[in-house]
Amino acid sequence: MAQLVFVRHGQSLYNLENRFTGILDVPLTESGKQQAKLAGDKLIGYVFDIAYTSMLIRAQESLQIILKEMKVTIPVVKNKAFNERMYGTLQGLNKEETAKKYGLAQVDIWRRSYDVCPPDGESLLDTYNRVVPYYKTEIETKLKMGQNVLIVAHGNSLRSLMMYLENINPLDIVKVNIATGIPRLYTFDAELKISNVSYL
Repeated sequence: MAQLVFVRHGQSLYNLENRFTGILDVPLTESGKQQAKLAGDKLIGYVFDIAYTSMLIRAQESLQIILKEMKVTIPVVKNKAFNERMYGTLQGLNKEETAKKYGLAQVDIWRRSYDVCPPDGESLLDTYNRVVPYYKTEIETKLKMGQNVLIVAHGNSLRSLMMYLENINPLDIVKVNIATGIPRLYTFDAELKISNVSYL
């Protein structure tokens, strides 16, 4: 039986400042580093063969902290497929101020809908269409071989993966939030069907 764990990166500077981050490369806050450390504590005793992360520093830094806390060294693959979704012209803007300008309903549509893009940005569907093919090609193969995989990435790239793994429909995924720094564990049988899933 293979195991897959994913973790959303710890709090970033723009999370703290309530800004749209997207693919802007901002670091973790001290609180975010502590969240990653706690995730590592929860994963002590688990064995991983390989880890994947995005090209963005907040996810890479979270992964480094997690592995250091676990006291393990494993191969790490960085790929833009796991990047946060691109928020276009909203990137860097304060969410509250943006809601005042465009209306809360419009901002909620940009943030939470499945197939509506923010101005010049990506929808969750766009994100799904880069995350899932990469997962199928690069990671499912390893899970079928019985390897255990750790992924540290972003809220929307991981929500896309959840849609695929748990067969969540576009209406229900808008209600799903992934907390920062809390590992989600999937255990697969020999046919790569999920036998168990839970937060640690």
